[in-house]
Amino acid sequence: MTSVRAYRHGSSQRGFTLIELLAAMIIGSMILLAAVTILGRTGDSYDQIGGNVSAQREARAALTQLSRDLSSSVYHEEEVFSKTGASWSTDRIGFLSLQPSEAQSTEKDIGDLCAINYYVADITSGGKTVRCLKRGFRNSLDTINAIKNSSIASLFQPDSQLDEEIAFGVVSFQARPKIRNPETSQLVDWDKSKSDSPEYIELQLVIARPDLAGKLKNADDWSNSRLLGAPVNVDNTKGLEVYQTLVHFGNDTSTE
Repeated sequence: MTSVRAYRHGSSQRGFTLIELLAAMIIGSMILLAAVTILGRTGDSYDQIGGNVSAQREARAALTQLSRDLSSSVYHEEEVFSKTGASWSTDRIGFLSLQPSEAQSTEKDIGDLCAINYYVADITSGGKTVRCLKRGFRNSLDTINAIKNSSIASLFQPDSQLDEEIAFGVVSFQARPKIRNPETSQLVDWDKSKSDSPEYIELQLVIARPDLAGKLKNADDWSNSRLLGAPVNVDNTKGLEVYQTLVHFGNDTSTE
């Protein structure tokens, strides 16, 4: 008789143990946490890049406005070119400039001769100080009246009620009048006693990137913080942007 043997096949599948489930959950959590961290850093990087781009656009816009004002300037002996002796320069300039009607207030537009000044000032809000470049604009009516009253210098005085901020995070602002040496063709510092007016204005604007600006809390930080490095090493200092340009001064006219 042929005997039939029955074989009992053992199942090859089994459930996960509690320890295996816990291990899988821990690994999954670690992967998720790593992904969130990477995404967070990516978001911060995008924010930082966006902030840097915004600061660059602002600085270029400020220099463009300054260049436009200077190129239409009209020299007067009482114009201001004040050079600071601080480690980080915060120069001040004031000059007369020919401006179109659309740049002036309607009620004070009686001509095209206006007064403009640029200077560095601190703004404090919420206990934090930000250094900025401000532009002061005086309409033709105020300018003509000041000339008639021999009080031109008053046109170049800062006025917090009238002047506007055109760049923020400003570490340094230089506006240096220059002339060209006729013998060497090199640009040299303008000497008021030897020349009626400068030929060029050499501009430099140093801006702190948002990540650095956020660490400068007060006026002393903006002038002396070690995070700024030394002015002579400005091109190699992390967190600083340097913008430079040379602008022709005026339209070869003058006013007495």
